[in-house]
Amino acid sequence: QVVLVESGGGLVQAGGSLRLSCAASGRTFVGYAMGWFGQAPGKEREFVAAINWSGGNTYYADSVKGRFTISRDNAKNTVYLQMNSLKPEDTGVYYCAASRIVSRKWNEYDYWGQGTQVTVSS
Repeated sequence: QVVLVESGGGLVQAGGSLRLSCAASGRTFVGYAMGWFGQAPGKEREFVAAINWSGGNTYYADSVKGRFTISRDNAKNTVYLQMNSLKPEDTGVYYCAASRIVSRKWNEYDYWGQGTQVTVSS
């Protein structure tokens, strides 16, 4: 199986930036699309961004378009989420996930990381 480990979360003021990383290990990473999902306290896990295997196609939730950028480095088995112009409503646990198909639906992802906390203060 694919093992995913997120890092890069933390506490930041509104308007600030964070860069999340997701390192994959274990079973081959080849061919997997990757996604980032966020879960605010008391709410369901929501789609944030996704990227296909080659990195040529990216998808974003409307709430993060123009502020977040997903990218990947397949040589390093790592996916990134650059988060700029952060807002208090971006606060939550962010999870990376791997799927054989690029999707906005959390239940179409096969492997999940443990999550990293992002807290944006006003």
